[in-house]
Order: sequence, then structure tokens, then C-alpha cells
Amino acid sequence: MLDLMKDLWTFMRVRKKFWLAPLVLVMLLLGALIVLSQGSAVAPFIYTLF
Repeated sequence: MLDLMKDLWTFMRVRKKFWLAPLVLVMLLLGALIVLSQGSAVAPFIYTLF
């Protein structure tokens, strides 16, 4: 996983595609939100956000 992040950062730095960083960050945050909301006591509170 760390190698993937390192390769992605190198790609963005070399190709000057820094606009991808916020997209990747949002995708990671949404993925973490989905994983954390499944089968936990926090799930009802997360559903109220959407």
C-alpha cells in the first residue's frame, strides 16, 4: 500500500498533475467512511449526514 502511494505521488510530481491529490484524498475519506459505517454503532449517525 505504501508503494502505491509513493508511486502515485511520484507520478503526480513528475507529470505536474497535482489536481489529482484532492480527488484521491476525497476517495480515501469516502472509502474509510463506508468501511467504518458497516456494522458499527456509528452507522445511524453517519446516515443522517447524507
